[in-house]
Parts: sequence; C-alpha cells; structure tokens
Amino acid sequence: MRSHRIKQGVDRAPHRALLRATGVKPCDFDKPFVAVVNSYIDVIPGHVHLQRFGALVKEAVRAAGMVPFECNTIGVDDGIAMGHGGMRYSLPSRELIADCVETVIEAHCFDAMICIPNCDKIVPGMLMAAARLDIPTIFVSGGAMAAGRTPDGRAIDLASVFEGVGQHRAGTLDDAGLQVLEENACPTCGSCSGMFTANSMNCLMEALGLALPYNGSALAETPEREALARAAAARVAGLIAEDLTARKILTPGAFADALALDVAMGGSTNTVLHTLAIAEEAGVELPLERFNTIADRVPQLCSLAPSGAHHMEDLHRAGGVPAVMAQLAEIPGLLHLDRPTVTGRTLREDLTHARTQDAAVIRPLDAPYRATGGLAMLFGNLAPEGAVVKSAAVSDAMRRFTGRARVFHGHDAAVAAIHAGAIEPGDAVVIAYEGPAGGPGMQEMLAPTAALVGMGLGDSVALITDGRFSGATRGAAIGHVSPEAAAGGPIAALRDGDLIDIDLDARTLNVRLDDATLAERLKTTPRRDPPAIGSRWLRRYASLVQSASTGATLRTP
Repeated sequence: MRSHRIKQGVDRAPHRALLRATGVKPCDFDKPFVAVVNSYIDVIPGHVHLQRFGALVKEAVRAAGMVPFECNTIGVDDGIAMGHGGMRYSLPSRELIADCVETVIEAHCFDAMICIPNCDKIVPGMLMAAARLDIPTIFVSGGAMAAGRTPDGRAIDLASVFEGVGQHRAGTLDDAGLQVLEENACPTCGSCSGMFTANSMNCLMEALGLALPYNGSALAETPEREALARAAAARVAGLIAEDLTARKILTPGAFADALALDVAMGGSTNTVLHTLAIAEEAGVELPLERFNTIADRVPQLCSLAPSGAHHMEDLHRAGGVPAVMAQLAEIPGLLHLDRPTVTGRTLREDLTHARTQDAAVIRPLDAPYRATGGLAMLFGNLAPEGAVVKSAAVSDAMRRFTGRARVFHGHDAAVAAIHAGAIEPGDAVVIAYEGPAGGPGMQEMLAPTAALVGMGLGDSVALITDGRFSGATRGAAIGHVSPEAAAGGPIAALRDGDLIDIDLDARTLNVRLDDATLAERLKTTPRRDPPAIGSRWLRRYASLVQSASTGATLRTP
C-alpha cells in the first residue's frame, strides 16, 4: 500500500506518533488510508449539505475496514460570482483545486480517494486531479437540486430568475413577479436543477466510468443519494484490491462515450473546456473536431432546462444516464461497451438493466429532438481554432443567421448596452477580451444572454465572445472563440457593422472580410492593455493560461 511509506518501519515512528494524535488506533496501521476529498462550503447551495454527506461517507469507509481522512477544497459559486469581478476567479479555481488535491494526496501517501464534488469548477478540478494522480478513485456527487415551482405550479430554475431580470427591464414583468421567481427558483440544496454545467459534469462522470450509476441525477438529501454514497465508499476496497486506478478507467473510449452522452443530453458548453482539460491530464489526445464527429452520429435525445421544460428530477425518473446510454448502445459501434468502470463491471454489464421509463424525457433513437447532438464546434475565419455553441438551446430561426456586429470590449459594456435598449433585432453582439488570458479568467456571461432572452431578443440577436457561458444560457450564444482577442485572434479586429455569418448545420463562424483585410486590421489594431488586476494570482494565471481550444489549462514548464 502507498500508505506504508508513512506508517511502516522503525523510521516512521514519528509519523505514527502524529497519526495517533489524529485518532488513528494501533489496529488501523495495517488498513488502507483513504482520503475523503470533500468540497463543503456554506456559500454554495450545491455544497452546503456536504459536511453531513462527508460524515456519512467516512462512516461507510470505516465500516468497510478502511481508515478515512477528510480534507476540503475551495469552491466558487458561479451564479453568485456572476456579473461582477468575482467571476474572474471561477475558471482559475479549477486549477487551484486540481493542484491542492494533488498536494494533499501525494504529501500523505493515501492509498485511494473518494471525491465529493457537486458544482461549477469543483467537479472538473477533482477529475483533473484524479487523472493526474492515477490512484484508485471513485466520485460521488452531492446531488441535484429539485426544480422550483411558482404558486401556479410552473417549473422554474435559476435561469428563470436571470431571464426574469431581462423581462423586468423590458417592462414585461413587475416587481412582484420577479420576487416570485427569486423566492421559488432554488427550493433545496443541490446543484442547480437543469442541465447546467454542474449536472452536465456530474452526468459525464458516470459515462467516464468514475462514478456509480445514477450519480448524475439522484437528488440531494434523499435516501437514494445516501445509499449511493455508502455504495461508493464500500467499493473503494475493491478498487484497491483490483488496483483499478483512474487512468485505467479514463481510456480514449471512455472520453468518446462521455462526449456521446454529452451531445445526446445537450450538456453545457463548459463541458468542452473541462473534458479537454481532463483528457490532457489523463494523457488522452482529444482534438476539438472530435466533438463534431461524434455529434454527427448521435441524436439529441433529451431537452432539459435551459433548452427544454424538463429538469434533473425528470431525467432521474425517466431512467437517468444509464437509460440514455442504453439507447446510445443501440447505435452500432458507437460506445466502447467492454471498458472497465468503478463498479468493477464493464459498461456493457452496467447497462444490462437500464430502461427508459418516460419517452417524453428520454426520446427513442427513431424520434429524437434533433438528428444530431446538442453541442457544436464552429470553425471559420472568425474562429480558426474553434468556437463552441449549445446548439440544443438555439431556436430554428437562429441556426443560420447573419448579424451586424456590435462590438464591446468587455462584459460590462455589453450588459449596459443591452439594458439600455441599444441592441436591436439583427445585431450580433460581440464581447471581446474576455478570454482565459484577456479577462483574465474567461468570465461566464449569463447576464447578457439572459437579458437578451428576457427582453424578447433571443430569436433575433446572437452573442459571440472569446469568453464563455453559463450552462443555464440559451439562445445563439457562441463562446470560446479562439484564438482570443488578447492573443491577437480575429475577434480583436471586428468593428461595428461587420457582417457575421453563423451556420450551425455547416458548423461555421465567419466574418465577411477577405483574408487581406482581416490581416491588415489585425496588424493595425492596437493591442488592448490587460485590465488592471490587483490580484497576484490572476496575473500569474493570465501569464500561464493557454487557449480555450485546448481546455484553458496552464502551461507547464
């Protein structure tokens, strides 16, 4: 066992003395030491209950004959950080989490770890660490939030409140109506109830094979979620005995299957950034074009909020991730069914009893929401390295669109223009210099997209940025435009009035400028000085972060 390095032999008497002070008993020194990597934090509703949840997991680890040691990571709530300078810290927190988990595990020679994430960048940060460390690892998330309900019974969620702000500014929703949304949208703890980033990633963990079935959809603080936690903790002993480490599970086939699930469910655009980053840590080559190749073969089977009316509780009732993957398994040669998972069985065996219980929530292959998957990578002279759109959340009217550029350098200027009523149908709002380095931090932009939808412009205005979007975003919102403006990408050369062509079916994003004009503009466009950031951490991040097209990971010397 790895932990013998800190507890076996005469030279380790001082180490054992310290361990005894933590409560380790003499009979424990021959048992596996398991890190319970929790992410409890009071300010995130998806994590506020994880202190109790972590205690349950530790109890189950002890019952299985192992010794648990709990540690915690930091966390940023994207919804609370949205729309102000705090959002600059969200994506960078992913790198801190990965580095901190590595630090604790390696410094103390743990034999295995159980990761308890739930929201925002905590899930991918822990997944990156698991791939990097390559020890026996299992994930069990804190669970999804229940959908909110208005007094008249209408299902709502966090996105409803953001869009309600836009409706309020447009004069179509009064103070009382907005208050109803605010008070009812988030009724329980848990990861926000739609197919936003957190739940997209929690579902992808199942497809990757690092979490037990139904991890992505079982609601928080339910008996089913607690049973899942106990089962995950008990399974760690088997992972250690079988030496089934993270990289043995995170195979190229696992990533391909995760992408298939992602596009079938219409997951968040943020999953693209995170999957690329996790693959890099696992040593798996994953070019951005692979998403389109898989999306061409995979129909969109689900339409959860923000794309549709269903929420995570509906997906769970309908059969969860196993039911979706069982449908995909019927596509010849698509899934890698004989690869291992943390269950100790193959993916094929895991799906044996999976069945769809509600065909309105999980459509059959012959009656999908769309013939192709719900995410698309766009390429063209405006995005030579690619851009990302949640095509599942784009109306038919906007799948092919030509818009007049309205160019803003930064999130705040664009939001002010939208709220002032300065954006008109037919505009293509461009927000530049919000990329990983230019922001820095690649802000999420739910405020401008939700305002456009709330003001009735969702089907007539596009938004294009080198920043990124919340998983709760809907509409023609194209993010991750690469190279970013701060790196001299073509988006830096755009001017008001330029015509921008979007074609989701052809997967192209172009500005109507010839190569010579675009090159001359880029040559003569003054480089914009980065914003004055007092944070030493964000300055370091900006100097090290790489393109969104490769996952916005940090350069390693």
